[in-house]
This record gives sequence, C-alpha cells and structure tokens, in this order.
Amino acid sequence: MYIPKSNLLTDRSEAVEFMKRFSFGTIITAKDNVPTATHLPFLVELKNDKIALTSHFAKANGQWKDVAGNKILVIFSEPHAYISPSNYEKALNVPTWNYISVHAYGIGRLITDADKVIGVLEQTIDNYEASYKQQWDSLPADYKIKMSKGIVAFEIEVIDLQAKKKLSQNKTASEQRNIIESLSKSESENGKLIADYMMMEQK
Repeated sequence: MYIPKSNLLTDRSEAVEFMKRFSFGTIITAKDNVPTATHLPFLVELKNDKIALTSHFAKANGQWKDVAGNKILVIFSEPHAYISPSNYEKALNVPTWNYISVHAYGIGRLITDADKVIGVLEQTIDNYEASYKQQWDSLPADYKIKMSKGIVAFEIEVIDLQAKKKLSQNKTASEQRNIIESLSKSESENGKLIADYMMMEQK
C-alpha cells in the first residue's frame, strides 16, 4: 500500500484495535496470476505476540483451496469520507477522501479438526452476538455438526502489517477544524467517525 510518511500508522496496538472494531474485511488470494476476493468477518487476536486472523468460508466458495501455505492479503478499510475543498482557506484546492486502512499480509492454514471448527463458530458468536450463545447452546448437536461441515475455517498468521491514516494531516490547523466541524454535522456515520478519528489525532 502506498503510504506517505505523514499518513503512516506505526502503532501496532492501534492498528489491531482498528481491525477489531472494523472486522468485516476483504481476503484476497491469487492463483495463476488471477486474484480472488471474499468479504468475511474476522476474529483478530494476539497469539504469542503475533497477530492471528481467523474466519471461515462457505465450503462452496472454492477460494479456501488457495489459503493453506500461501501468502494472503486481508484489507480492513472503514470508515472513509469525502472532503470538500470548501473546507480549505484557498480556492486553489481540489476534493479528496479521508480514510483509515490496514493491510494485513500473512500465511494461511486451514483448521480441520471438527471440534476446533465449531470452536471458531462459537468464538464468532461470542464476538458479534454473545446473547445468541444461549440459543446456540440449545441447538441439537447434529445440527451444529451439519453446519460446521458446510464451512472451511482458517487462520492467518500476520507477517506484515501496513496501516494508513489519511486524515488531512497536510492541512492547516484551521482547515482541519473546518473539516471536523463539517463531518461532525454530516448525516453519514462514516463522516462522523472520520471526524472522531481526526479529533483523536489532534490530542
């Protein structure tokens, strides 16, 4: 990912927290020089001080066949917002876009143990809707097994993390305040989130 020095996010903990908050990522693999992408929810964890990304494909999605032992890219890229030149002090300006994005490169492995596959499903439930766990626990075991056989779980050990915060760092303090004020009033949730991140950047 192209990252100008002023936009480089170097704090790994901050990048990990961002991936956890915006955990619906895009996994990209390549075979015979043809890229394939799938959008998936990811569990983001630190294991022995290494970042692990865990998720699962529908078994019918053949992309899982390109995971084991291969280098993979997972992109976490939200929120984002259009920045109008009306926020700037000089007319000699053009529109742009503010955003935060994390690219995680890693090596994949398939999770094939039946109990561990169900464990991935249960971790996903705990992460996204813990209140559903009681209903899940009451489901028949054969139903859970049937569901787990319809997916392919996997884990990626991250070996390279590239993170970018493009938050108008190259603009004046006054222009940044204008952008924050404008985005804070936006009807877009993404715009409000970018305003929040810009305010945090100024602290």
